[in-house]
Amino acid sequence: MTLSIKGARWRFSVIALYGFIPLLSMGSAAFAQSSGSAQSGGQVAIGSTDIGGIATSTAGPEAGVWVIAETTDLPTRYAKIVVTDDAGRYVIPDLPKAKYKVWVRGYGLVDSTRVDAEPGQQLALKAAVAPTAADAAKYYPGMYWYSMLKIPAADQFPGTGDKGNHIPTFMKNQGNWIDLVKNTCQSCHALGSENIRSPHVKELGEFKDSTEMWTRRIQSGQAMTRMAIGIARIGPDLGLSLFADWTDRIAKGQLPSSKPQRPIGVERNIVVTLWDWASPTHYMHDAISTDKRDPHVNANGFIYGSPEESTDLVPVLDPVNNKTWNVEHPFMPGTPSVADDPLGTSVFWGDTPIWDGHTSNHNLIIDGANRVWFAARVRGPANPDWCKAGGDHPSAKVVPLDQSVRHLSLYDPATKKFELIPTCFTTQHLYFGNDANNTLWTSAGGAGFPAVGWLNTKKYLETHDAKASQGWAPLIVDVPGWGKRGAYVEIGQPVDLAKQKRVVAGWYGVQPSPIDDTIWGQSMDSGFSNLDQPGYIVHFNPGSDPANTGLAELFQPPPGTWGPRGIDLDSKGVVWTAMSSGHLASFDRSKCTAPLTGATAVTGEQCYEGWTLYRFPGPQFEGVDNKGSANHAYYVWVDRFNTFGLGENVPLAMTNGGEAITALVDGKMLQFHVPYPAAFFTKNVDGRIDDPSTGWKGRAVWTTSGTRTVFHAENGKSEQPRVYKLQLRPDPLAH
Repeated sequence: MTLSIKGARWRFSVIALYGFIPLLSMGSAAFAQSSGSAQSGGQVAIGSTDIGGIATSTAGPEAGVWVIAETTDLPTRYAKIVVTDDAGRYVIPDLPKAKYKVWVRGYGLVDSTRVDAEPGQQLALKAAVAPTAADAAKYYPGMYWYSMLKIPAADQFPGTGDKGNHIPTFMKNQGNWIDLVKNTCQSCHALGSENIRSPHVKELGEFKDSTEMWTRRIQSGQAMTRMAIGIARIGPDLGLSLFADWTDRIAKGQLPSSKPQRPIGVERNIVVTLWDWASPTHYMHDAISTDKRDPHVNANGFIYGSPEESTDLVPVLDPVNNKTWNVEHPFMPGTPSVADDPLGTSVFWGDTPIWDGHTSNHNLIIDGANRVWFAARVRGPANPDWCKAGGDHPSAKVVPLDQSVRHLSLYDPATKKFELIPTCFTTQHLYFGNDANNTLWTSAGGAGFPAVGWLNTKKYLETHDAKASQGWAPLIVDVPGWGKRGAYVEIGQPVDLAKQKRVVAGWYGVQPSPIDDTIWGQSMDSGFSNLDQPGYIVHFNPGSDPANTGLAELFQPPPGTWGPRGIDLDSKGVVWTAMSSGHLASFDRSKCTAPLTGATAVTGEQCYEGWTLYRFPGPQFEGVDNKGSANHAYYVWVDRFNTFGLGENVPLAMTNGGEAITALVDGKMLQFHVPYPAAFFTKNVDGRIDDPSTGWKGRAVWTTSGTRTVFHAENGKSEQPRVYKLQLRPDPLAH
């Protein structure tokens, strides 16, 4: 497809590529009319708070494209996005009174001119057909671009090191390599975004080739140490040369070999509302709107964010009044700051350390009384003596812990006060159990952490005694099948089939079961963990005294799959996780047919029959088994209460590789893309019911930007984290 192709030949090419642009007569002069403008006509039924009309191009009505309205007239920047129906019609519902810029974006198009509109207005929009395939590809989700990265062939593993194929010897298989690329690179940045695939690095100097450029590029900013560790683990020489080859081919004009499909069916019913919060130099890890156990909690209330390393300022959104502000999270003297980390000159920020957080505020949850609990650093890493060997805490007598790098805190919006809760165990994610003590179960993040920690929040709120209210336990596998704790072999010692075995399988994801008192965890694969062990799903039965009675079961994903990340359970107790092999997966322990004992209980190579796999949509890396996908999901969340509108117990995966939230309904994957700003990247969601009597308008899924580099998005340094509210109406014109 070139600029010289016009008229009917151009029309045929677009249809061949996308398969959904209507056949309408058009001539070569149509290109002069497709730059975008508002026209009268295209009437649809709207209310006084809606904008509606029809989007057409020189090819006719444009079905399955996005219409975006954005304003800066409100206290914070605000936008709303909808999708056109089969006839190109759209309705943007329930807009606050303001002046908006409205435009069309879609696959096979380039952005139309932004035109002025106000609620209550009919607006016909002229969409702009992409003049070239390269122009069209600029709007593809990132995975279409990063799937062009060459992956070493499966027969190159295990690696033979610097004197061989330059793949490290600890890289045992191709899955280890892909897991690292997804769970170390893509998990923090939108790897396929334009700024990464087409780097702008002139501020960093001149380079003899792209390998040298990449060597310098990954030493930028305050994440330089983590990036250096990541590239070292895939073999710095080979890894850098493959990234250089990728960007060189793109610079020469190579395009993705496959193309995305426009939204179809129920995917067109999405309404996305966006608000700015925080600042351009800060990033978010997660946001929270309600109590996962009861989505009616905090109805119409504030949304809270966790800014991880970037700042101690917790952003708050009032979605009713479109206002945002920050609450400063306190910390104890001596708490380290990321501002002191090594810093490399940044293309965007020069030598300014834009992150200055002490609290490393990673994750947050709301309880039934609207209090907000954080996984946050509140002191330095050294634990007090009562946590360590010889300490008097009951858990320390079983698993002494010398350090914890992140802890817990509590914010009460009613009093506007924080409480700092130092823990002996490290925290990463946190979820409430269903017991009378409202136990807050936590994960530690790294697979190498040797314990599972919790806080009895009922006791804490009564006593405010952090020491007495917390506990932690080892993971002990019941190799002989005794059914209760007994003598066990320690970490690092050989398996003894006559004894239980203590293992290291620190949790990244954590989720209490809704059907019993057990807890499920998820341990990361080698690409993230830097350990020579696979990823696991872990089932923990705490018993009456978890440190002394808890037992664990390990389950590896089936052969040919790898890299579980994130975990949730549906109301039937089925576990869901996202896999870096490119799958959404469920695990049903009730399907296990053999005893969960013996040597395989320690390796997790058991109950493969409990797994069901669903391939994520999208392309695969060239030369990699197409049973999987290059798509990547950061986490998974199960909509137990139909807060979104697809039904109860629908799993949603945060497929940031595809720049979408992907739902599984009746075995079919549905992709709900957020096209603006480009490189939509989220890590987790939750769902809230504000008013069940108002149908779809009273229900929503909430999330926030999750990339560490929001300035890589299309608006550059003026972009900042956003809150996203996703709603599903009965049809694309409902209002």
